[in-house]
Amino acid sequence: MKQYTVSGMSCAACSAAVEKAVSAVDGVSACSVSLLTNSMGVEGSAGDSAIIAAVQKAGYDAAPKGKAQLSTAQDDFLKDTQTPQIAKRLIASLLFLAILMYISMGHSMFGFPLPSFFEGNVIATALMQMILAAIVMIINQKFFISGTKSLLHRSPNMDTLVSLGSGVSFLWSVYVLFTMTADTQGAENTHALYFESAAMILALITLGKLLEARSKGKTTNALKALMRLKPTTAHVLRGEQEVEIPIEELAAGDIFTVRAGEKIPADGTVISGSGAVNESALTGESIPVDKAAGDNVSAATVNESGYMQCKALKVGEDTALAQIIRTVSDAAATKAPIAKTADKVSGIFVPIVIGIALLTFIIWMLAGKDIAFALARAVSVLVISCPCALGLATPVAITVGSGLGAKHGILFKTAESLEQAGKIQIAVLDKTGTVTNGTPSVTDIVPADGIDDGTLLSLAYSLEAKSEHPLAKAVCKAAQEKQCQLQACEHFTTHAGSGVSGEINGGVAYAGNAQFMKSHGIKDDSMERVGEVLAAEGKTPLFFARNGSVYGIIAVQDTAKADAAQTIDDLKHMGILTVMLTGDNERTAQAVAKAVGFDKVIAGVLPEQKAQVIRQLKQSGITAMIGDGINDAPALTEADIGIAVGSGTDVAIDAADIVLMKAELTDVAAAIRLGRKSVRTIRQNLFWAFFYNAVCIPVAAGVLIPHFGIMLNPMMGAAAMSFSSFFVVMNALRVNLFNPYSRKTDRKRETVSPDIPLLKTDTIIQNDKGDNTMVIQVSGMMCPHCEARVKSALEAVDGVQSALPSHEKGEVEIVGTPDIEAVQQAITDAGYMYQGVK
Repeated sequence: MKQYTVSGMSCAACSAAVEKAVSAVDGVSACSVSLLTNSMGVEGSAGDSAIIAAVQKAGYDAAPKGKAQLSTAQDDFLKDTQTPQIAKRLIASLLFLAILMYISMGHSMFGFPLPSFFEGNVIATALMQMILAAIVMIINQKFFISGTKSLLHRSPNMDTLVSLGSGVSFLWSVYVLFTMTADTQGAENTHALYFESAAMILALITLGKLLEARSKGKTTNALKALMRLKPTTAHVLRGEQEVEIPIEELAAGDIFTVRAGEKIPADGTVISGSGAVNESALTGESIPVDKAAGDNVSAATVNESGYMQCKALKVGEDTALAQIIRTVSDAAATKAPIAKTADKVSGIFVPIVIGIALLTFIIWMLAGKDIAFALARAVSVLVISCPCALGLATPVAITVGSGLGAKHGILFKTAESLEQAGKIQIAVLDKTGTVTNGTPSVTDIVPADGIDDGTLLSLAYSLEAKSEHPLAKAVCKAAQEKQCQLQACEHFTTHAGSGVSGEINGGVAYAGNAQFMKSHGIKDDSMERVGEVLAAEGKTPLFFARNGSVYGIIAVQDTAKADAAQTIDDLKHMGILTVMLTGDNERTAQAVAKAVGFDKVIAGVLPEQKAQVIRQLKQSGITAMIGDGINDAPALTEADIGIAVGSGTDVAIDAADIVLMKAELTDVAAAIRLGRKSVRTIRQNLFWAFFYNAVCIPVAAGVLIPHFGIMLNPMMGAAAMSFSSFFVVMNALRVNLFNPYSRKTDRKRETVSPDIPLLKTDTIIQNDKGDNTMVIQVSGMMCPHCEARVKSALEAVDGVQSALPSHEKGEVEIVGTPDIEAVQQAITDAGYMYQGVK
């Protein structure tokens, strides 16, 4: 998406006009204009010149956001030059307006004294009012210039309404002044003068603009805070010298240094030294992370202690921080689907209001009222209508919501993703690496009779220390944590797919599955029964023996993350159906799902079939896919909303709609709560904007005068309009007070039934395999990691469409028409034994 800065917009009608003009350009497939950030995103093949020309033709101006322009735009955004300018105009306007009100109302209504020259000289008094009103109009000439330009380009905006209201009041008063000079008897008829209204309208609208600008500035505080995190200088090595340079001069490949208390200037890797880095700028997690040689570091994070030398890999706009800033600002620049109705109304709002004002004038004239009365009602209609409230209702809520998310490490890529998050009905979570830690760990240590835990762990540690198998690493880690003794292991041998053996302290030791033990004449019925129980729980039991006797069992499993159960409980509390999706076997999947609390489990699904499962689930409700953003990319893309649990430098940025920077599952529920809160706020704002205009415009036109005598003068209308937009923005700012991790605001909705159709694994596989299916027997597989190795080896064979191994059944289901000798060779090369076709 190309990004542009748009200048000259003042209300929703402006953004609607720009959007309409750019959307009509050949090659533009989508266009979204943000009134809040004065930015525009354009998709398509159209060139910059054609797009800018369309904006200019609509009466506004635009410039592309290149890297240099983006930096300048960000600087202007941070400085907020608009608010001080409006404040100066308001102060000057109020100064002259106060004098005008003293003369026009203070003297005539309350008898305030005037200089002797003006005493009894109504013409001079009227002339002074005209001069003061003209000064206020000149101070606020922006309204007249913008309003006239937009009217000439046939896209009238809010400034058109304001300039018409003030201008008509002023011109009518000038006309009355001339009639007063011609008719001295009518000179006392000063009540027909509306100079104070002409000036008051402009001052009140300017006051509203100031309040709006200040509150709009608060809605973008989170984005500004991210931009301010960018470091300004870097210390780099030039030969033997350390030199401080501006951040703009830092290049990829440079070696930079970071001392305690300094910001890291770029994304890179530590080449020497160490430090404790506070990464809260990116993840929201304030606990420092220890960094040493080989570890990655990110720009804008702070080294709290230590000294490091790092190599810059990504600098400037390529860093993770820059990606986050772009993601948050792009979300503010996009439109949520809920805003479509407001956009349609905004595009025709101003012409309709002008028509209503003209009709109001005609009706009151036909009703026998004088011109001054009819004119006052028409002007009231013009100045009370508020297209700004319509235009700001959605973007302010989106900006605050996405900004609050960024503070907590939750990145919404678009406004639509924020809205959709609040509508999720089905949450599908990948198991490995998302629900579980992704690496096996020891869950149970069961020593045999006469053997203690330390002896068993020491034997296991000594045997597995030379193995590269993931299960062996899990055993070694557990032994190291308990500070077990590592004994010398001689004649170490790996038995492919079955186990390992070696000689420890003169005795032959073995580690492997129960079948491996039996093959070496080692049998222990009680331990085998324990192993069966552990296997039924989805764990992998590893038997350890020495000198023909079983020492015990160490069970290993890819365990669920600490926050997994809480997250699933939170989702169910919100009425969301939870589904675990995995390629693991049914027993392992059920064990994890039961421990965590899922409503539904879909196991044995190949990666390419996950997208099909999501497609089927979408038929039952709005579906979110939560995965790591790499293997699950097709499913993330297929889902109504894709949520990637991982770092912002992951490819999840491209595949998912929402990125959880902290890789914490609790952020899934937090993202959904933020979506729900933002959507509620948008609906409240839109209701207020439509309600305000629907009620106030008829009142301003005078519908209550015949029955109730209630009449709204132009000044009151201008005041009401000023505070309408302010109310919308302040309502959106309340989102900043929202705690996305609290369950107090959860509103449970009707849950999708767990008995949703087409969810059986065998049905899904049958749809793909047809008649080209074979089942081969393979020995040596003992855990899901073995399955993954066999699967990878077989799917690399020509003719194999997919392979589904099961270490429990000792078989692999293959879809395709491969050469059987090639299959046998692939299994042998992977370290397992081919046992023939079943």
